This record gives sequence, structure tokens and C-alpha cells, in this order.
Amino acid sequence: MNLSDFSYDLPSDRIAVAPARPRDAARLLHVGAGLRDHVVRDLPGLLRAGDLLVVNDTKVIPAQLEAWRGAARVGITLDRRLDDGCWRVLLRNARRVRVGDLLVIDPEFSAAVVAVLEGGAAVLRFAAEDFYAALARSGALALPPYIARPEGITAQDKLDYQTMFAANEGAVAAPTAGLHFTPELAAAVAAAGVAMVRVTLHVGAGTFLPVRTEDVSQHRMHAERGHISAAAAATINATRAAGGRIIPIGTTALRLLESAADEAGVVAPFDGETEIFITPGYRFRVADLLFTNFHLPRSTLLMLVSAFAGMARIRAAYAHAIAANYRFYSYGDACLLERGPA
Repeated sequence: MNLSDFSYDLPSDRIAVAPARPRDAARLLHVGAGLRDHVVRDLPGLLRAGDLLVVNDTKVIPAQLEAWRGAARVGITLDRRLDDGCWRVLLRNARRVRVGDLLVIDPEFSAAVVAVLEGGAAVLRFAAEDFYAALARSGALALPPYIARPEGITAQDKLDYQTMFAANEGAVAAPTAGLHFTPELAAAVAAAGVAMVRVTLHVGAGTFLPVRTEDVSQHRMHAERGHISAAAAATINATRAAGGRIIPIGTTALRLLESAADEAGVVAPFDGETEIFITPGYRFRVADLLFTNFHLPRSTLLMLVSAFAGMARIRAAYAHAIAANYRFYSYGDACLLERGPA
């Protein structure tokens, strides 16, 4: 497969720069044997009693920092926390940084350079009395580059770019499918006999990086840290055994489930990193439907949904969505995808 197989043209005015209000008023395209237009609050009527929604409860952190190495300014974007407590980061002005350097963010928050990696990456060990409090004080939200904020991140963005499920700090970017959920929608889902379980995948800075190889098989996926508790795994497996459908809310939840499943689709507890890269031809083990947003052209997420629903269905769905004025990307509308033919 070539990267160009996953390209499409999107008018710039279809890129959403703010979410629908209320969030569950966004449009929803049901993609199966045909295409049906809905709104997100219609979701309970598209599910069955006994189904299970799997939501990602990661919490977005203010992951962009500005530090100083002497008189040189260095930009830091957090990527993911490592097992030893250090952080893998992406640096701007990385040429000025050497192992052993001290990067000063504010008088009570600094980072020692542990390793300098290729591609502008590095490993930093932060020093602060309370790391997340220091981030809240000195960090900024890392919105996707297509959401322009020339005057800076707004207080509203800090609310909008967080799901109602957010609990475990560590994501650089939001698991955007979850942005559509409201307490009212969650209550309606429960009233329809559909359960919900939480897992955690901390979305890393690599989600913003483009695929740079025309031969898709040569792309290396960025690693992200995830967690599935024993209780969550048991709920997922019991639902499947009872004939219920497993419906990840977003590609992050789907990638984590597929990383934790064996060949028979049994999900084990998981605590570690995943670099799973899903492209057409992949055999899905766990997910039956997928609730997700409309993704960027030439992206790994577009490859994933093409693998899930089928390339022809996704092409038709995206063409329909563009013609029908759906809103795209992180703050945009959603689709409910049925699994395509094997």
C-alpha cells in the first residue's frame, strides 16, 4: 500500500475549530452496508442491550513547555512518561542541547537532559516539588496544528479539549471521539442497556507527526503507554462471551484492546507501551463497531479506519461527509463504523 492510497481533498472550511455545543449535538454518520445520517445523541438507538462501550479515560496535560539553557530558548513537548520516571520529549532548538544540560523552565521547575535522540527527541528527568502542579503552572495545551489560535490557547479550549471521562493524567492530545459524550448521553446509553468500561491510553506527541514514507509498510508507529485493569479485561471478555458487541470509543481505545488481545480475542490486563500499527489486511480480534471522528488524509488513523470498515466504504463515507458538510478532525463530527467484510 502507498501513502497516496489514503489521500483525499478537504475544503479548509470543513475543519472544525470548535466543538458542537452541546457536544452530543454533533452529527453522526452510521457507516455499514449503507450510509445513514444521524446526530450523536441518536447513538443509544443504534446500539443493542448487552453491548459494551470502551472509553479512554486519559487526561490531557499542558504538554508544551518553554525552557532556557543559559541564554538559549528551548521548546519542549512532552511525549510519554517512561518506566524510570523520565519523560521522552520532542525539542525545538534541539541542536543546542547536550546530555547533562540543565533546562530551566521556571525557578522551581527544571529538567536534566538524560539522552539526546534522533529526530529532535530527548529524554529528560524533571525536577519539581509536584510535577503536575508545575505543568499546570508553566505548561500550555498542545492543540493540533490545524486548530489555529494566533492569540494563544483560550480558557474555553482547556475545557473543550478534555473528555468527560478524563481521570488519569498523561495525554498530550485528547482521545477526540470521547469529546462527543455528555452526562446526558452517557445516561441514555445506560438506559438502553449498554454498559461502559474504562481503559487508559495516553495519546503521545507522535499523533501530530505526519507519515513520511510513501511505502506505508516502512512507517514506524510511535509508542504510547496504556493500561487495562483486570476488572476491565474481565468485563470485556464476559460481554463477548455473552454475545454482546465491543464498541471502542475512538481509535485509541481500539488500539489498546487489540494490543492486549490474544489470537482468540481474549483481552488480558495490560500495563505497558504499544506500537501497534493497523492497516488494511489486519484481522481484528475484539472490536465489533467503532465510534470515531473523521481523520486527516494520509494519516495512520485513516489507515486504521480503512482497515476496520474497508477502504471502499471509508472512501464512500468520507465523500458523503464532505458533500453533506460534515465537520472534520478533532472538534468535528463523528461516525459509527461497522466492521467490513473480512
